[in-house]
Amino acid sequence: MANYWTDTIATAQQLRRDLHAHPELSWHEVRTAETVRNTLNQLGISWQACAGTGTIARLVPPNSNFKNLNLAPKHIALRGDIDALPITEQTSKPWTSQHPTCMHACGHDGHTATLLATAQWLKHHEQQLAGPVSLLFQPAEEGGHGAREMINEGALDGIDEIYGWHNWPAIGFGKLLCPDGIVMCGNGTFTITVMGKGGHASQPELCRDPVLAASAITLALQQITSRRLAPQQAAVLSVTSIMADSGPTIIPQTAKLSGSIRVPDQQTRDHICQLITEISQHTAHSYGVECSVEITPRYNATINHTVQAQHVRSLWAEQYGFTAIETHVATPIMASEDFSYYLREIPGAFALIGADDGEDHDSPCHSPHYDFNDKLIPLVTTLFSRLCGVTTPEKPAPTI
Repeated sequence: MANYWTDTIATAQQLRRDLHAHPELSWHEVRTAETVRNTLNQLGISWQACAGTGTIARLVPPNSNFKNLNLAPKHIALRGDIDALPITEQTSKPWTSQHPTCMHACGHDGHTATLLATAQWLKHHEQQLAGPVSLLFQPAEEGGHGAREMINEGALDGIDEIYGWHNWPAIGFGKLLCPDGIVMCGNGTFTITVMGKGGHASQPELCRDPVLAASAITLALQQITSRRLAPQQAAVLSVTSIMADSGPTIIPQTAKLSGSIRVPDQQTRDHICQLITEISQHTAHSYGVECSVEITPRYNATINHTVQAQHVRSLWAEQYGFTAIETHVATPIMASEDFSYYLREIPGAFALIGADDGEDHDSPCHSPHYDFNDKLIPLVTTLFSRLCGVTTPEKPAPTI
C-alpha cells in the first residue's frame, strides 16, 4: 500500500510539472484535456467530455449499476480546474512554461495533478468507496465561467455534494481555511471611457484633457470604499489600468480606465456599481469632458455549506491535528472563484490550503514568480480520498 501511494504521488508530481511547462488559456486547454483523458484511460477510469475541454470521470463501488447513480449512496463530486493565465513566467524552474505569454500562475496545474492522483488512488481502492464519485476537470475558471458551462451540460446531475480547494501562498504550509458561510468574495470588472477634446500640449486651454479627468476619476473612485461604505464592509475597488495613447506633445481625444471590484453579496455589488457610474460621470462633467461606464458582473461569492465545511475541517484535523486548521486569517478572502456556481446548486465546501513552507512558495497567485508547492499533492489527495471513504497511508506532516 505504501509503495503504491509513493508511486501515485510521484507520478502526480511529474505530471504537474509537465502541465506547468505546457500551460493553456481558458477554453483552449486542448493538450491539458488530452493529458487528463489519456491518464484516465491508462487507469481504466471511464470519462466523458463536458463543456469542450472539460472532463468528467466516474468511479463507482463494485457491483453498482452505473445507470442508477441517482439511486446510489451519496454521490460525491471533486473538482480541479485546468486553465492557465496570460502571464510571462519569471522563474528559473526546470519545468518553466514553454509558452512565453502563458503561465500556470495560479496553481491549476497542481489542482489537476492532485485530482488525477486522487483518481489513481480511488481506482486502486474502488472497493472501499462509500458511494459513486465524479471527478470534474473543469476548464476556464479564470474568468471564463467554466463551472457554469459544466453545470449547463449536466456536470452536477445526480451529485449530492461537491468539494474543491485552492492552494494559497499567503497561508502557512498545510493550514486549512474552510469556514462556514462565505470564504471568497464575488467580483466584477468595469471600463470607463473618457471623451475629451484633443489638441496641442502647448494650448491646454483649447483642449479638454481626458488624461487629467481620468486621473481625477481614479482618485475619486478610491474613496468609495473609504468614505461611502462602512468600515466593517468587506469590499475592494481597484483601478488597474489607464490607457491614453498619444505623443509627448499631444493631448489625446480619449482615455480609458479599467478595474475590478470585490464584493461579498449582490446588495453591495449593486451599491458600488451605482457609485462608480455616478462618481465617474460627475467628475468627468467637472472637467468639461464626458464619460461612459460599462460594468460587468462576473462571479458571485463562494459560500460554503455549514455541514460540508465542518466535515472538511474534521477530516483535516483528524489527519494533521487541530493546529492545522487556520483560524487567524480574516474571511472573506477578497479573491473570487467560479466554484461559487456549484455551491449555489448543491451542498458542498471550498477550502484554501496554505502553500508557504519557507522554501520559495510565498509568491502570490497571478505573480510571474509563482510556482505550485508539490508537497500539497499528498495532503489534498488524502483529504479527497477520505471524503470518498478511502484511507491513505499519508502521515501528519511535522511542519503543519
